[in-house]
Amino acid sequence: MTNIYITKNDHKKLIKLINEKLLDNDSTRSLLSELERAEIVEPEKIPANVITMNSLVNFTDVDSGAELEYWLVFPEDADIAQRKISVISPVGCALLGYRVGDIINLKTPSGEKKIKVEKILRQPEAEGNYE
Repeated sequence: MTNIYITKNDHKKLIKLINEKLLDNDSTRSLLSELERAEIVEPEKIPANVITMNSLVNFTDVDSGAELEYWLVFPEDADIAQRKISVISPVGCALLGYRVGDIINLKTPSGEKKIKVEKILRQPEAEGNYE
């Protein structure tokens, strides 16, 4: 299993989100599972090639070849029309903590998918935003 990396700040915010919302469904269980296996890193030390919250990510659907570009956001900021996907969605949860070049297996309502992380176009920490 590929190692994933999450900033200390993102980890704290996501645990708080799960606890405050008392969400108990497949999506939040998947997110909690990812958070439990992640290596927690200080925001200043997260590599620029790792997907963090509020990153703009370019990835490919391995099966169809479709290239997609989305922001990874907290649930309250999700808006598919603006290409903002929630971290508790299957794709959002799958992207968190992975790196450029990683191939990720994920379960979606329409079945199993494989996506490949191609580029991180924006990462807050790489721009000096550590909140």
